[in-house]
Amino acid sequence: MAANVQDVIMLVGDSLTQGGFVPFGFAQQLAHVYMRKLDVINRGLSGYNTTWAIPAFEQFFARQHEQRHVPQVQLLTIWFGANDACIPPSIQHVPLPQFASNLSLIIQKVKNPSSPHYSPLTRIILFTPPPVNTHQRSADLATRTPPRALDRQFDVTRQYAEAVKIVGEKEKVPVLDVWTDVWEAAGKVEEQLSEFLYDGLHLNEKGYLIVHQGLLKLINEKYPEIAPDNLRFVFAGHAELDHSNLEQSLQKRSAFPN
Repeated sequence: MAANVQDVIMLVGDSLTQGGFVPFGFAQQLAHVYMRKLDVINRGLSGYNTTWAIPAFEQFFARQHEQRHVPQVQLLTIWFGANDACIPPSIQHVPLPQFASNLSLIIQKVKNPSSPHYSPLTRIILFTPPPVNTHQRSADLATRTPPRALDRQFDVTRQYAEAVKIVGEKEKVPVLDVWTDVWEAAGKVEEQLSEFLYDGLHLNEKGYLIVHQGLLKLINEKYPEIAPDNLRFVFAGHAELDHSNLEQSLQKRSAFPN
């Protein structure tokens, strides 16, 4: 662990990640349960697709020679697809094969020992994009100045969600299937997705709660060693302090008990 810093969870993605720090967003809730154990860093980039995200990732994820000087990324979440799935001629559109290749490239930047960004201790979780409510999205775009045509399709976004799961299997990385979780919560009725999306695309408080709960469940299943209940405070809780040796008991420690 780098001096005077706390290990981190890094959240990478588009506006669904960037918006995760809104009140009751999944990032805010995650920061709460990991308080004093791991810091949560939000690197969501609203409007970005995977092609644009790669050069940004190369700048904010530390290279091997830098990693001893910065907090260790214990968990990296990668959440793209909502913009890649835009339909042409949108400039955000990334063809499905290229989208899958881009996701694999980001993963390999962390997992491949020959990569400048290789980080063997970093665990990775992929997220699928949530389903799109095209009725709600159309209504929202119609209010823009000037009005805009529908830029996403329900079945296309579903294809990108499926691609994320295929990449996860290929790269041996756990996948949080946000698409299925939200779809099932809406009773598999597109119009009822409005209960979880505030504009047909972005998650509201109820939608983010599904993501937060699903993420914690997946962490407990796949990476139990970093589950919040299995970590300790980096600075001892007040009840743990040894008042006969305060200097020692107030020293920073690893969040991992062993």
